[in-house]
Amino acid sequence: MAEPAENRLFGELLIEVLPRLRRFAISLTGSRDRGDDLVQTACAKAMAGRKTWRQETRFDAWIFRILRNAWIDELRRRSAEGQPADLDDHEAAASTDGEALAVNRITLDSVLTAVKALPPDQRDVVVLVCVEEFTYAEVAEMTGVPIGTIMSRLAGARARLADLRLRERPGSEGDR
Repeated sequence: MAEPAENRLFGELLIEVLPRLRRFAISLTGSRDRGDDLVQTACAKAMAGRKTWRQETRFDAWIFRILRNAWIDELRRRSAEGQPADLDDHEAAASTDGEALAVNRITLDSVLTAVKALPPDQRDVVVLVCVEEFTYAEVAEMTGVPIGTIMSRLAGARARLADLRLRERPGSEGDR
């Protein structure tokens, strides 16, 4: 049985959240290398501000907010280059069956393209809620916007993604 978070060391919590943090960073930056740099920046900021973390606060929500704020700071410092994600970086699409691998890569490419086409505020909410499985309240706290806005952004993102998906289907209005 896992120890309660308040009894764990800060470093253990940080190590535990790294894979999820990295996934989110890659979704923000569109690149493994830039995502890794962003994770390193967020971890350094978290270590520097570790005394500001309250044990009654979810550690993962706290550090995800730090990472997101670091990304916003980086975007403000320089205009971000839109680098496409490398499909080889996404092991979830891996398969030993060549045909299945090809279908998975096409599907993943389609999803990544659709998610990247979303406005940044909607993209962040989709990744945090649908991929990282944070609650609406946690995402609202991380982003500093009301929960209703989070719900609205997610609904808008889902509608856009559904619309894009319909346009991709053969025989849909997007093909005419």
